[in-house]
Amino acid sequence: MVAAAATAAVAVATVARAVNSAAVVAVVAASVANATKLNLEVQSGVRTTGLRFFVSPTLARADSPAKINLVQLRRLDQILANYGYCGRSEAKIWIRKGRVSVNGEPVKVAEKKVSPKLVHVDGEPIECPEGILALLHKPAGYVCSHDAGEGPTIYNLLPPRWVRRNPPVTTVGRLDKDTTGVLLVTDMGELVQRWTSPKHKVVKVYEATVSLDISPALVELFAAGTLMLQDEEKPCLPAKLEIRSPREAKLELTEGRYHQVKRMFASQGCEVIKLHRSRFGEFDLGDLQPGQWRLLPLPKL
Repeated sequence: MVAAAATAAVAVATVARAVNSAAVVAVVAASVANATKLNLEVQSGVRTTGLRFFVSPTLARADSPAKINLVQLRRLDQILANYGYCGRSEAKIWIRKGRVSVNGEPVKVAEKKVSPKLVHVDGEPIECPEGILALLHKPAGYVCSHDAGEGPTIYNLLPPRWVRRNPPVTTVGRLDKDTTGVLLVTDMGELVQRWTSPKHKVVKVYEATVSLDISPALVELFAAGTLMLQDEEKPCLPAKLEIRSPREAKLELTEGRYHQVKRMFASQGCEVIKLHRSRFGEFDLGDLQPGQWRLLPLPKL
């Protein structure tokens, strides 16, 4: 019982931190002595969110850290709307028609709170309930914008439901309209921040074709970390340039400044006439063809 109580205390403290120290009221369910299940109700401001977590009995020891699996319960109509299936009003119609089930059982009440992982629509589970991360082989001629007025958009290449999610998918950084290659899309702001923040120095590899023969002196210049671009206050960080032919090169960067590759070559009198990103961090295209995408496993946050 002491071990179970200790585990419960750790669990409550963990949830309190997870909701930014909101008021936490713990309601201990049937078998606290075995620490098999705890129900928490977390009240923050005027809204109440139901959370449930489970603790393995084998971990209910005072000398073992509790491993807690948090699952947020949400209304069915909210789940269908937030995951891009339909609006909340239409969701109620879907539910009444029996198109939605929970744990294999049809439900009729839109207000029922469940885990998105347990929900099926037309016999299929909710798509990517924990979040979307996908790799797109961006073709030339597409912009990384939601504004169709700027031209064909990369979001036209993705499932429409992804764009209807709340939050919708967005690109991790951008590629120019005429640039091709690796482009990550996600609906998780934490991943966008992780991979676009300058402090993380994510490696990006580009294949460039330029208008003039590339001077071997550029290898040393780009690596020196002294190259200043127009209207910039700081020099570019060291970059690795590999000349592959007189007018073709591979460039490895850890920055993501505006039009950086094109501006680096332009500062030396070379116009980039073709640009392809072959790698972003640990991700490459593999056998993906232009316009195709594939889902990626979510990294640990």
